[in-house]
Amino acid sequence: MDIRPNHTIYINNVNDKIKKDELKRSLYALFSQFGQIVDIVALKTAKMRGQAFVVFKELAASTNALRQLQGFPFYNKPMRIQYAKTDSEVISKMRGTYGDKDKKKDKKKKALEQVTGPTKKPAAGSNTQLNAPAVQVPDNPPNYILFLNNLPEETNEMMLSMLFNQFPGFKEVRLVPGKHDISFVEFESEGQAGVAKDALQGFRITATCAMKITYSKK
Repeated sequence: MDIRPNHTIYINNVNDKIKKDELKRSLYALFSQFGQIVDIVALKTAKMRGQAFVVFKELAASTNALRQLQGFPFYNKPMRIQYAKTDSEVISKMRGTYGDKDKKKDKKKKALEQVTGPTKKPAAGSNTQLNAPAVQVPDNPPNYILFLNNLPEETNEMMLSMLFNQFPGFKEVRLVPGKHDISFVEFESEGQAGVAKDALQGFRITATCAMKITYSKK
């Protein structure tokens, strides 16, 4: 495979029984741990079945994702990942098919989009407000079971399993019937649960929902 590294990775052997929207959400949840995703293309046409493209903003992110997730069991089928043959249109445009002014505007716009919460309004003490966590979640004593809340409505067991499966000692995800925004994740030991808790605290499954993780009550 002589394809040179680029921002877009090509995935095949994807389970084609998964609905397009769910597939895109699951790919986002799985791949966004490696870096900012610009676009995900997953079409259900006969020619594109079982295939998807994920476009990263940074080259290092696409390289890391390709290495870490090669053969990952995604919906019970091992993913086959390689660099796409040509760079994505989105990246080509960002690289400068637009003029310099447009590029600068684009960068400013992107920077503004990334800053959620107050920007220039609170002049005094704004830094401390931005750096401090928005809500301090009161925690329980360390435990091998984690309690997740503030999950988006579309969260499912597969999505959470893919996120936590990368940590040693992962056992299972338990959703709560009738309550889409909470879930439990079990590990073999409280130390292993603690590592996953620290790594995924505040992880955004969607742009608006930052996951809150505490130890479950014993």
